[in-house]
Amino acid sequence: MAAAVLVVAVVVAVLLWLRDTPPPPRERAYLAYTACLLTPSNGVADPDAAPAWSALQEVSLSTRAKVQYLAISGPQTLENALTFVNSLAASGCDLIFAAGPLPVQAVAKGAATFPDRRFVTLGGTAAANISTVNAAAPHDEIVRLVADGVRAATP
Repeated sequence: MAAAVLVVAVVVAVLLWLRDTPPPPRERAYLAYTACLLTPSNGVADPDAAPAWSALQEVSLSTRAKVQYLAISGPQTLENALTFVNSLAASGCDLIFAAGPLPVQAVAKGAATFPDRRFVTLGGTAAANISTVNAAAPHDEIVRLVADGVRAATP
C-alpha cells in the first residue's frame, strides 16, 4: 500500500512539474532591423540573387535581423524597377541590397531619392548612399554589412 501511494505521489509530482514548464517558444524574436534584397523577376532563384539571399538568411540567424526580398514583377524596365526600389525604401528597410543588372540599375537611379537609406549593389558603382560588393563572391561582405548595421542600430 505504501509503495502504491509513493508511485501515485511521484506521478502527480511529475505531472505538476511538466504542467508548470512553459512550452518552448514557437516563434523567433527579431530585432527592429531589416535587410532587404531587390531581385530580378525570378526572385531568389535568379543566379545573381541566390548567393545574396543565402548570405542574408545566414546572417539573420546569427543576428536576429529580419530579411526579406522583393522580385521585380511586370515589365522589366528601369521605370518599373524604380517603383520596387521606392517600395523597399519606403517600407522601412534599413539596408537594401540589389542583385542582377536591372535591380542594380534601378538602385543607381533611385537611391538619391532616399538619402537616409543605405543601398548595396552586387556590382555596379558606388555613390553617396550606395556601396558595392563583389558580385562574384558577395557572401562575406553581405554578412559583415548586415552584422555591422545591426550593431550600429542596437543599443
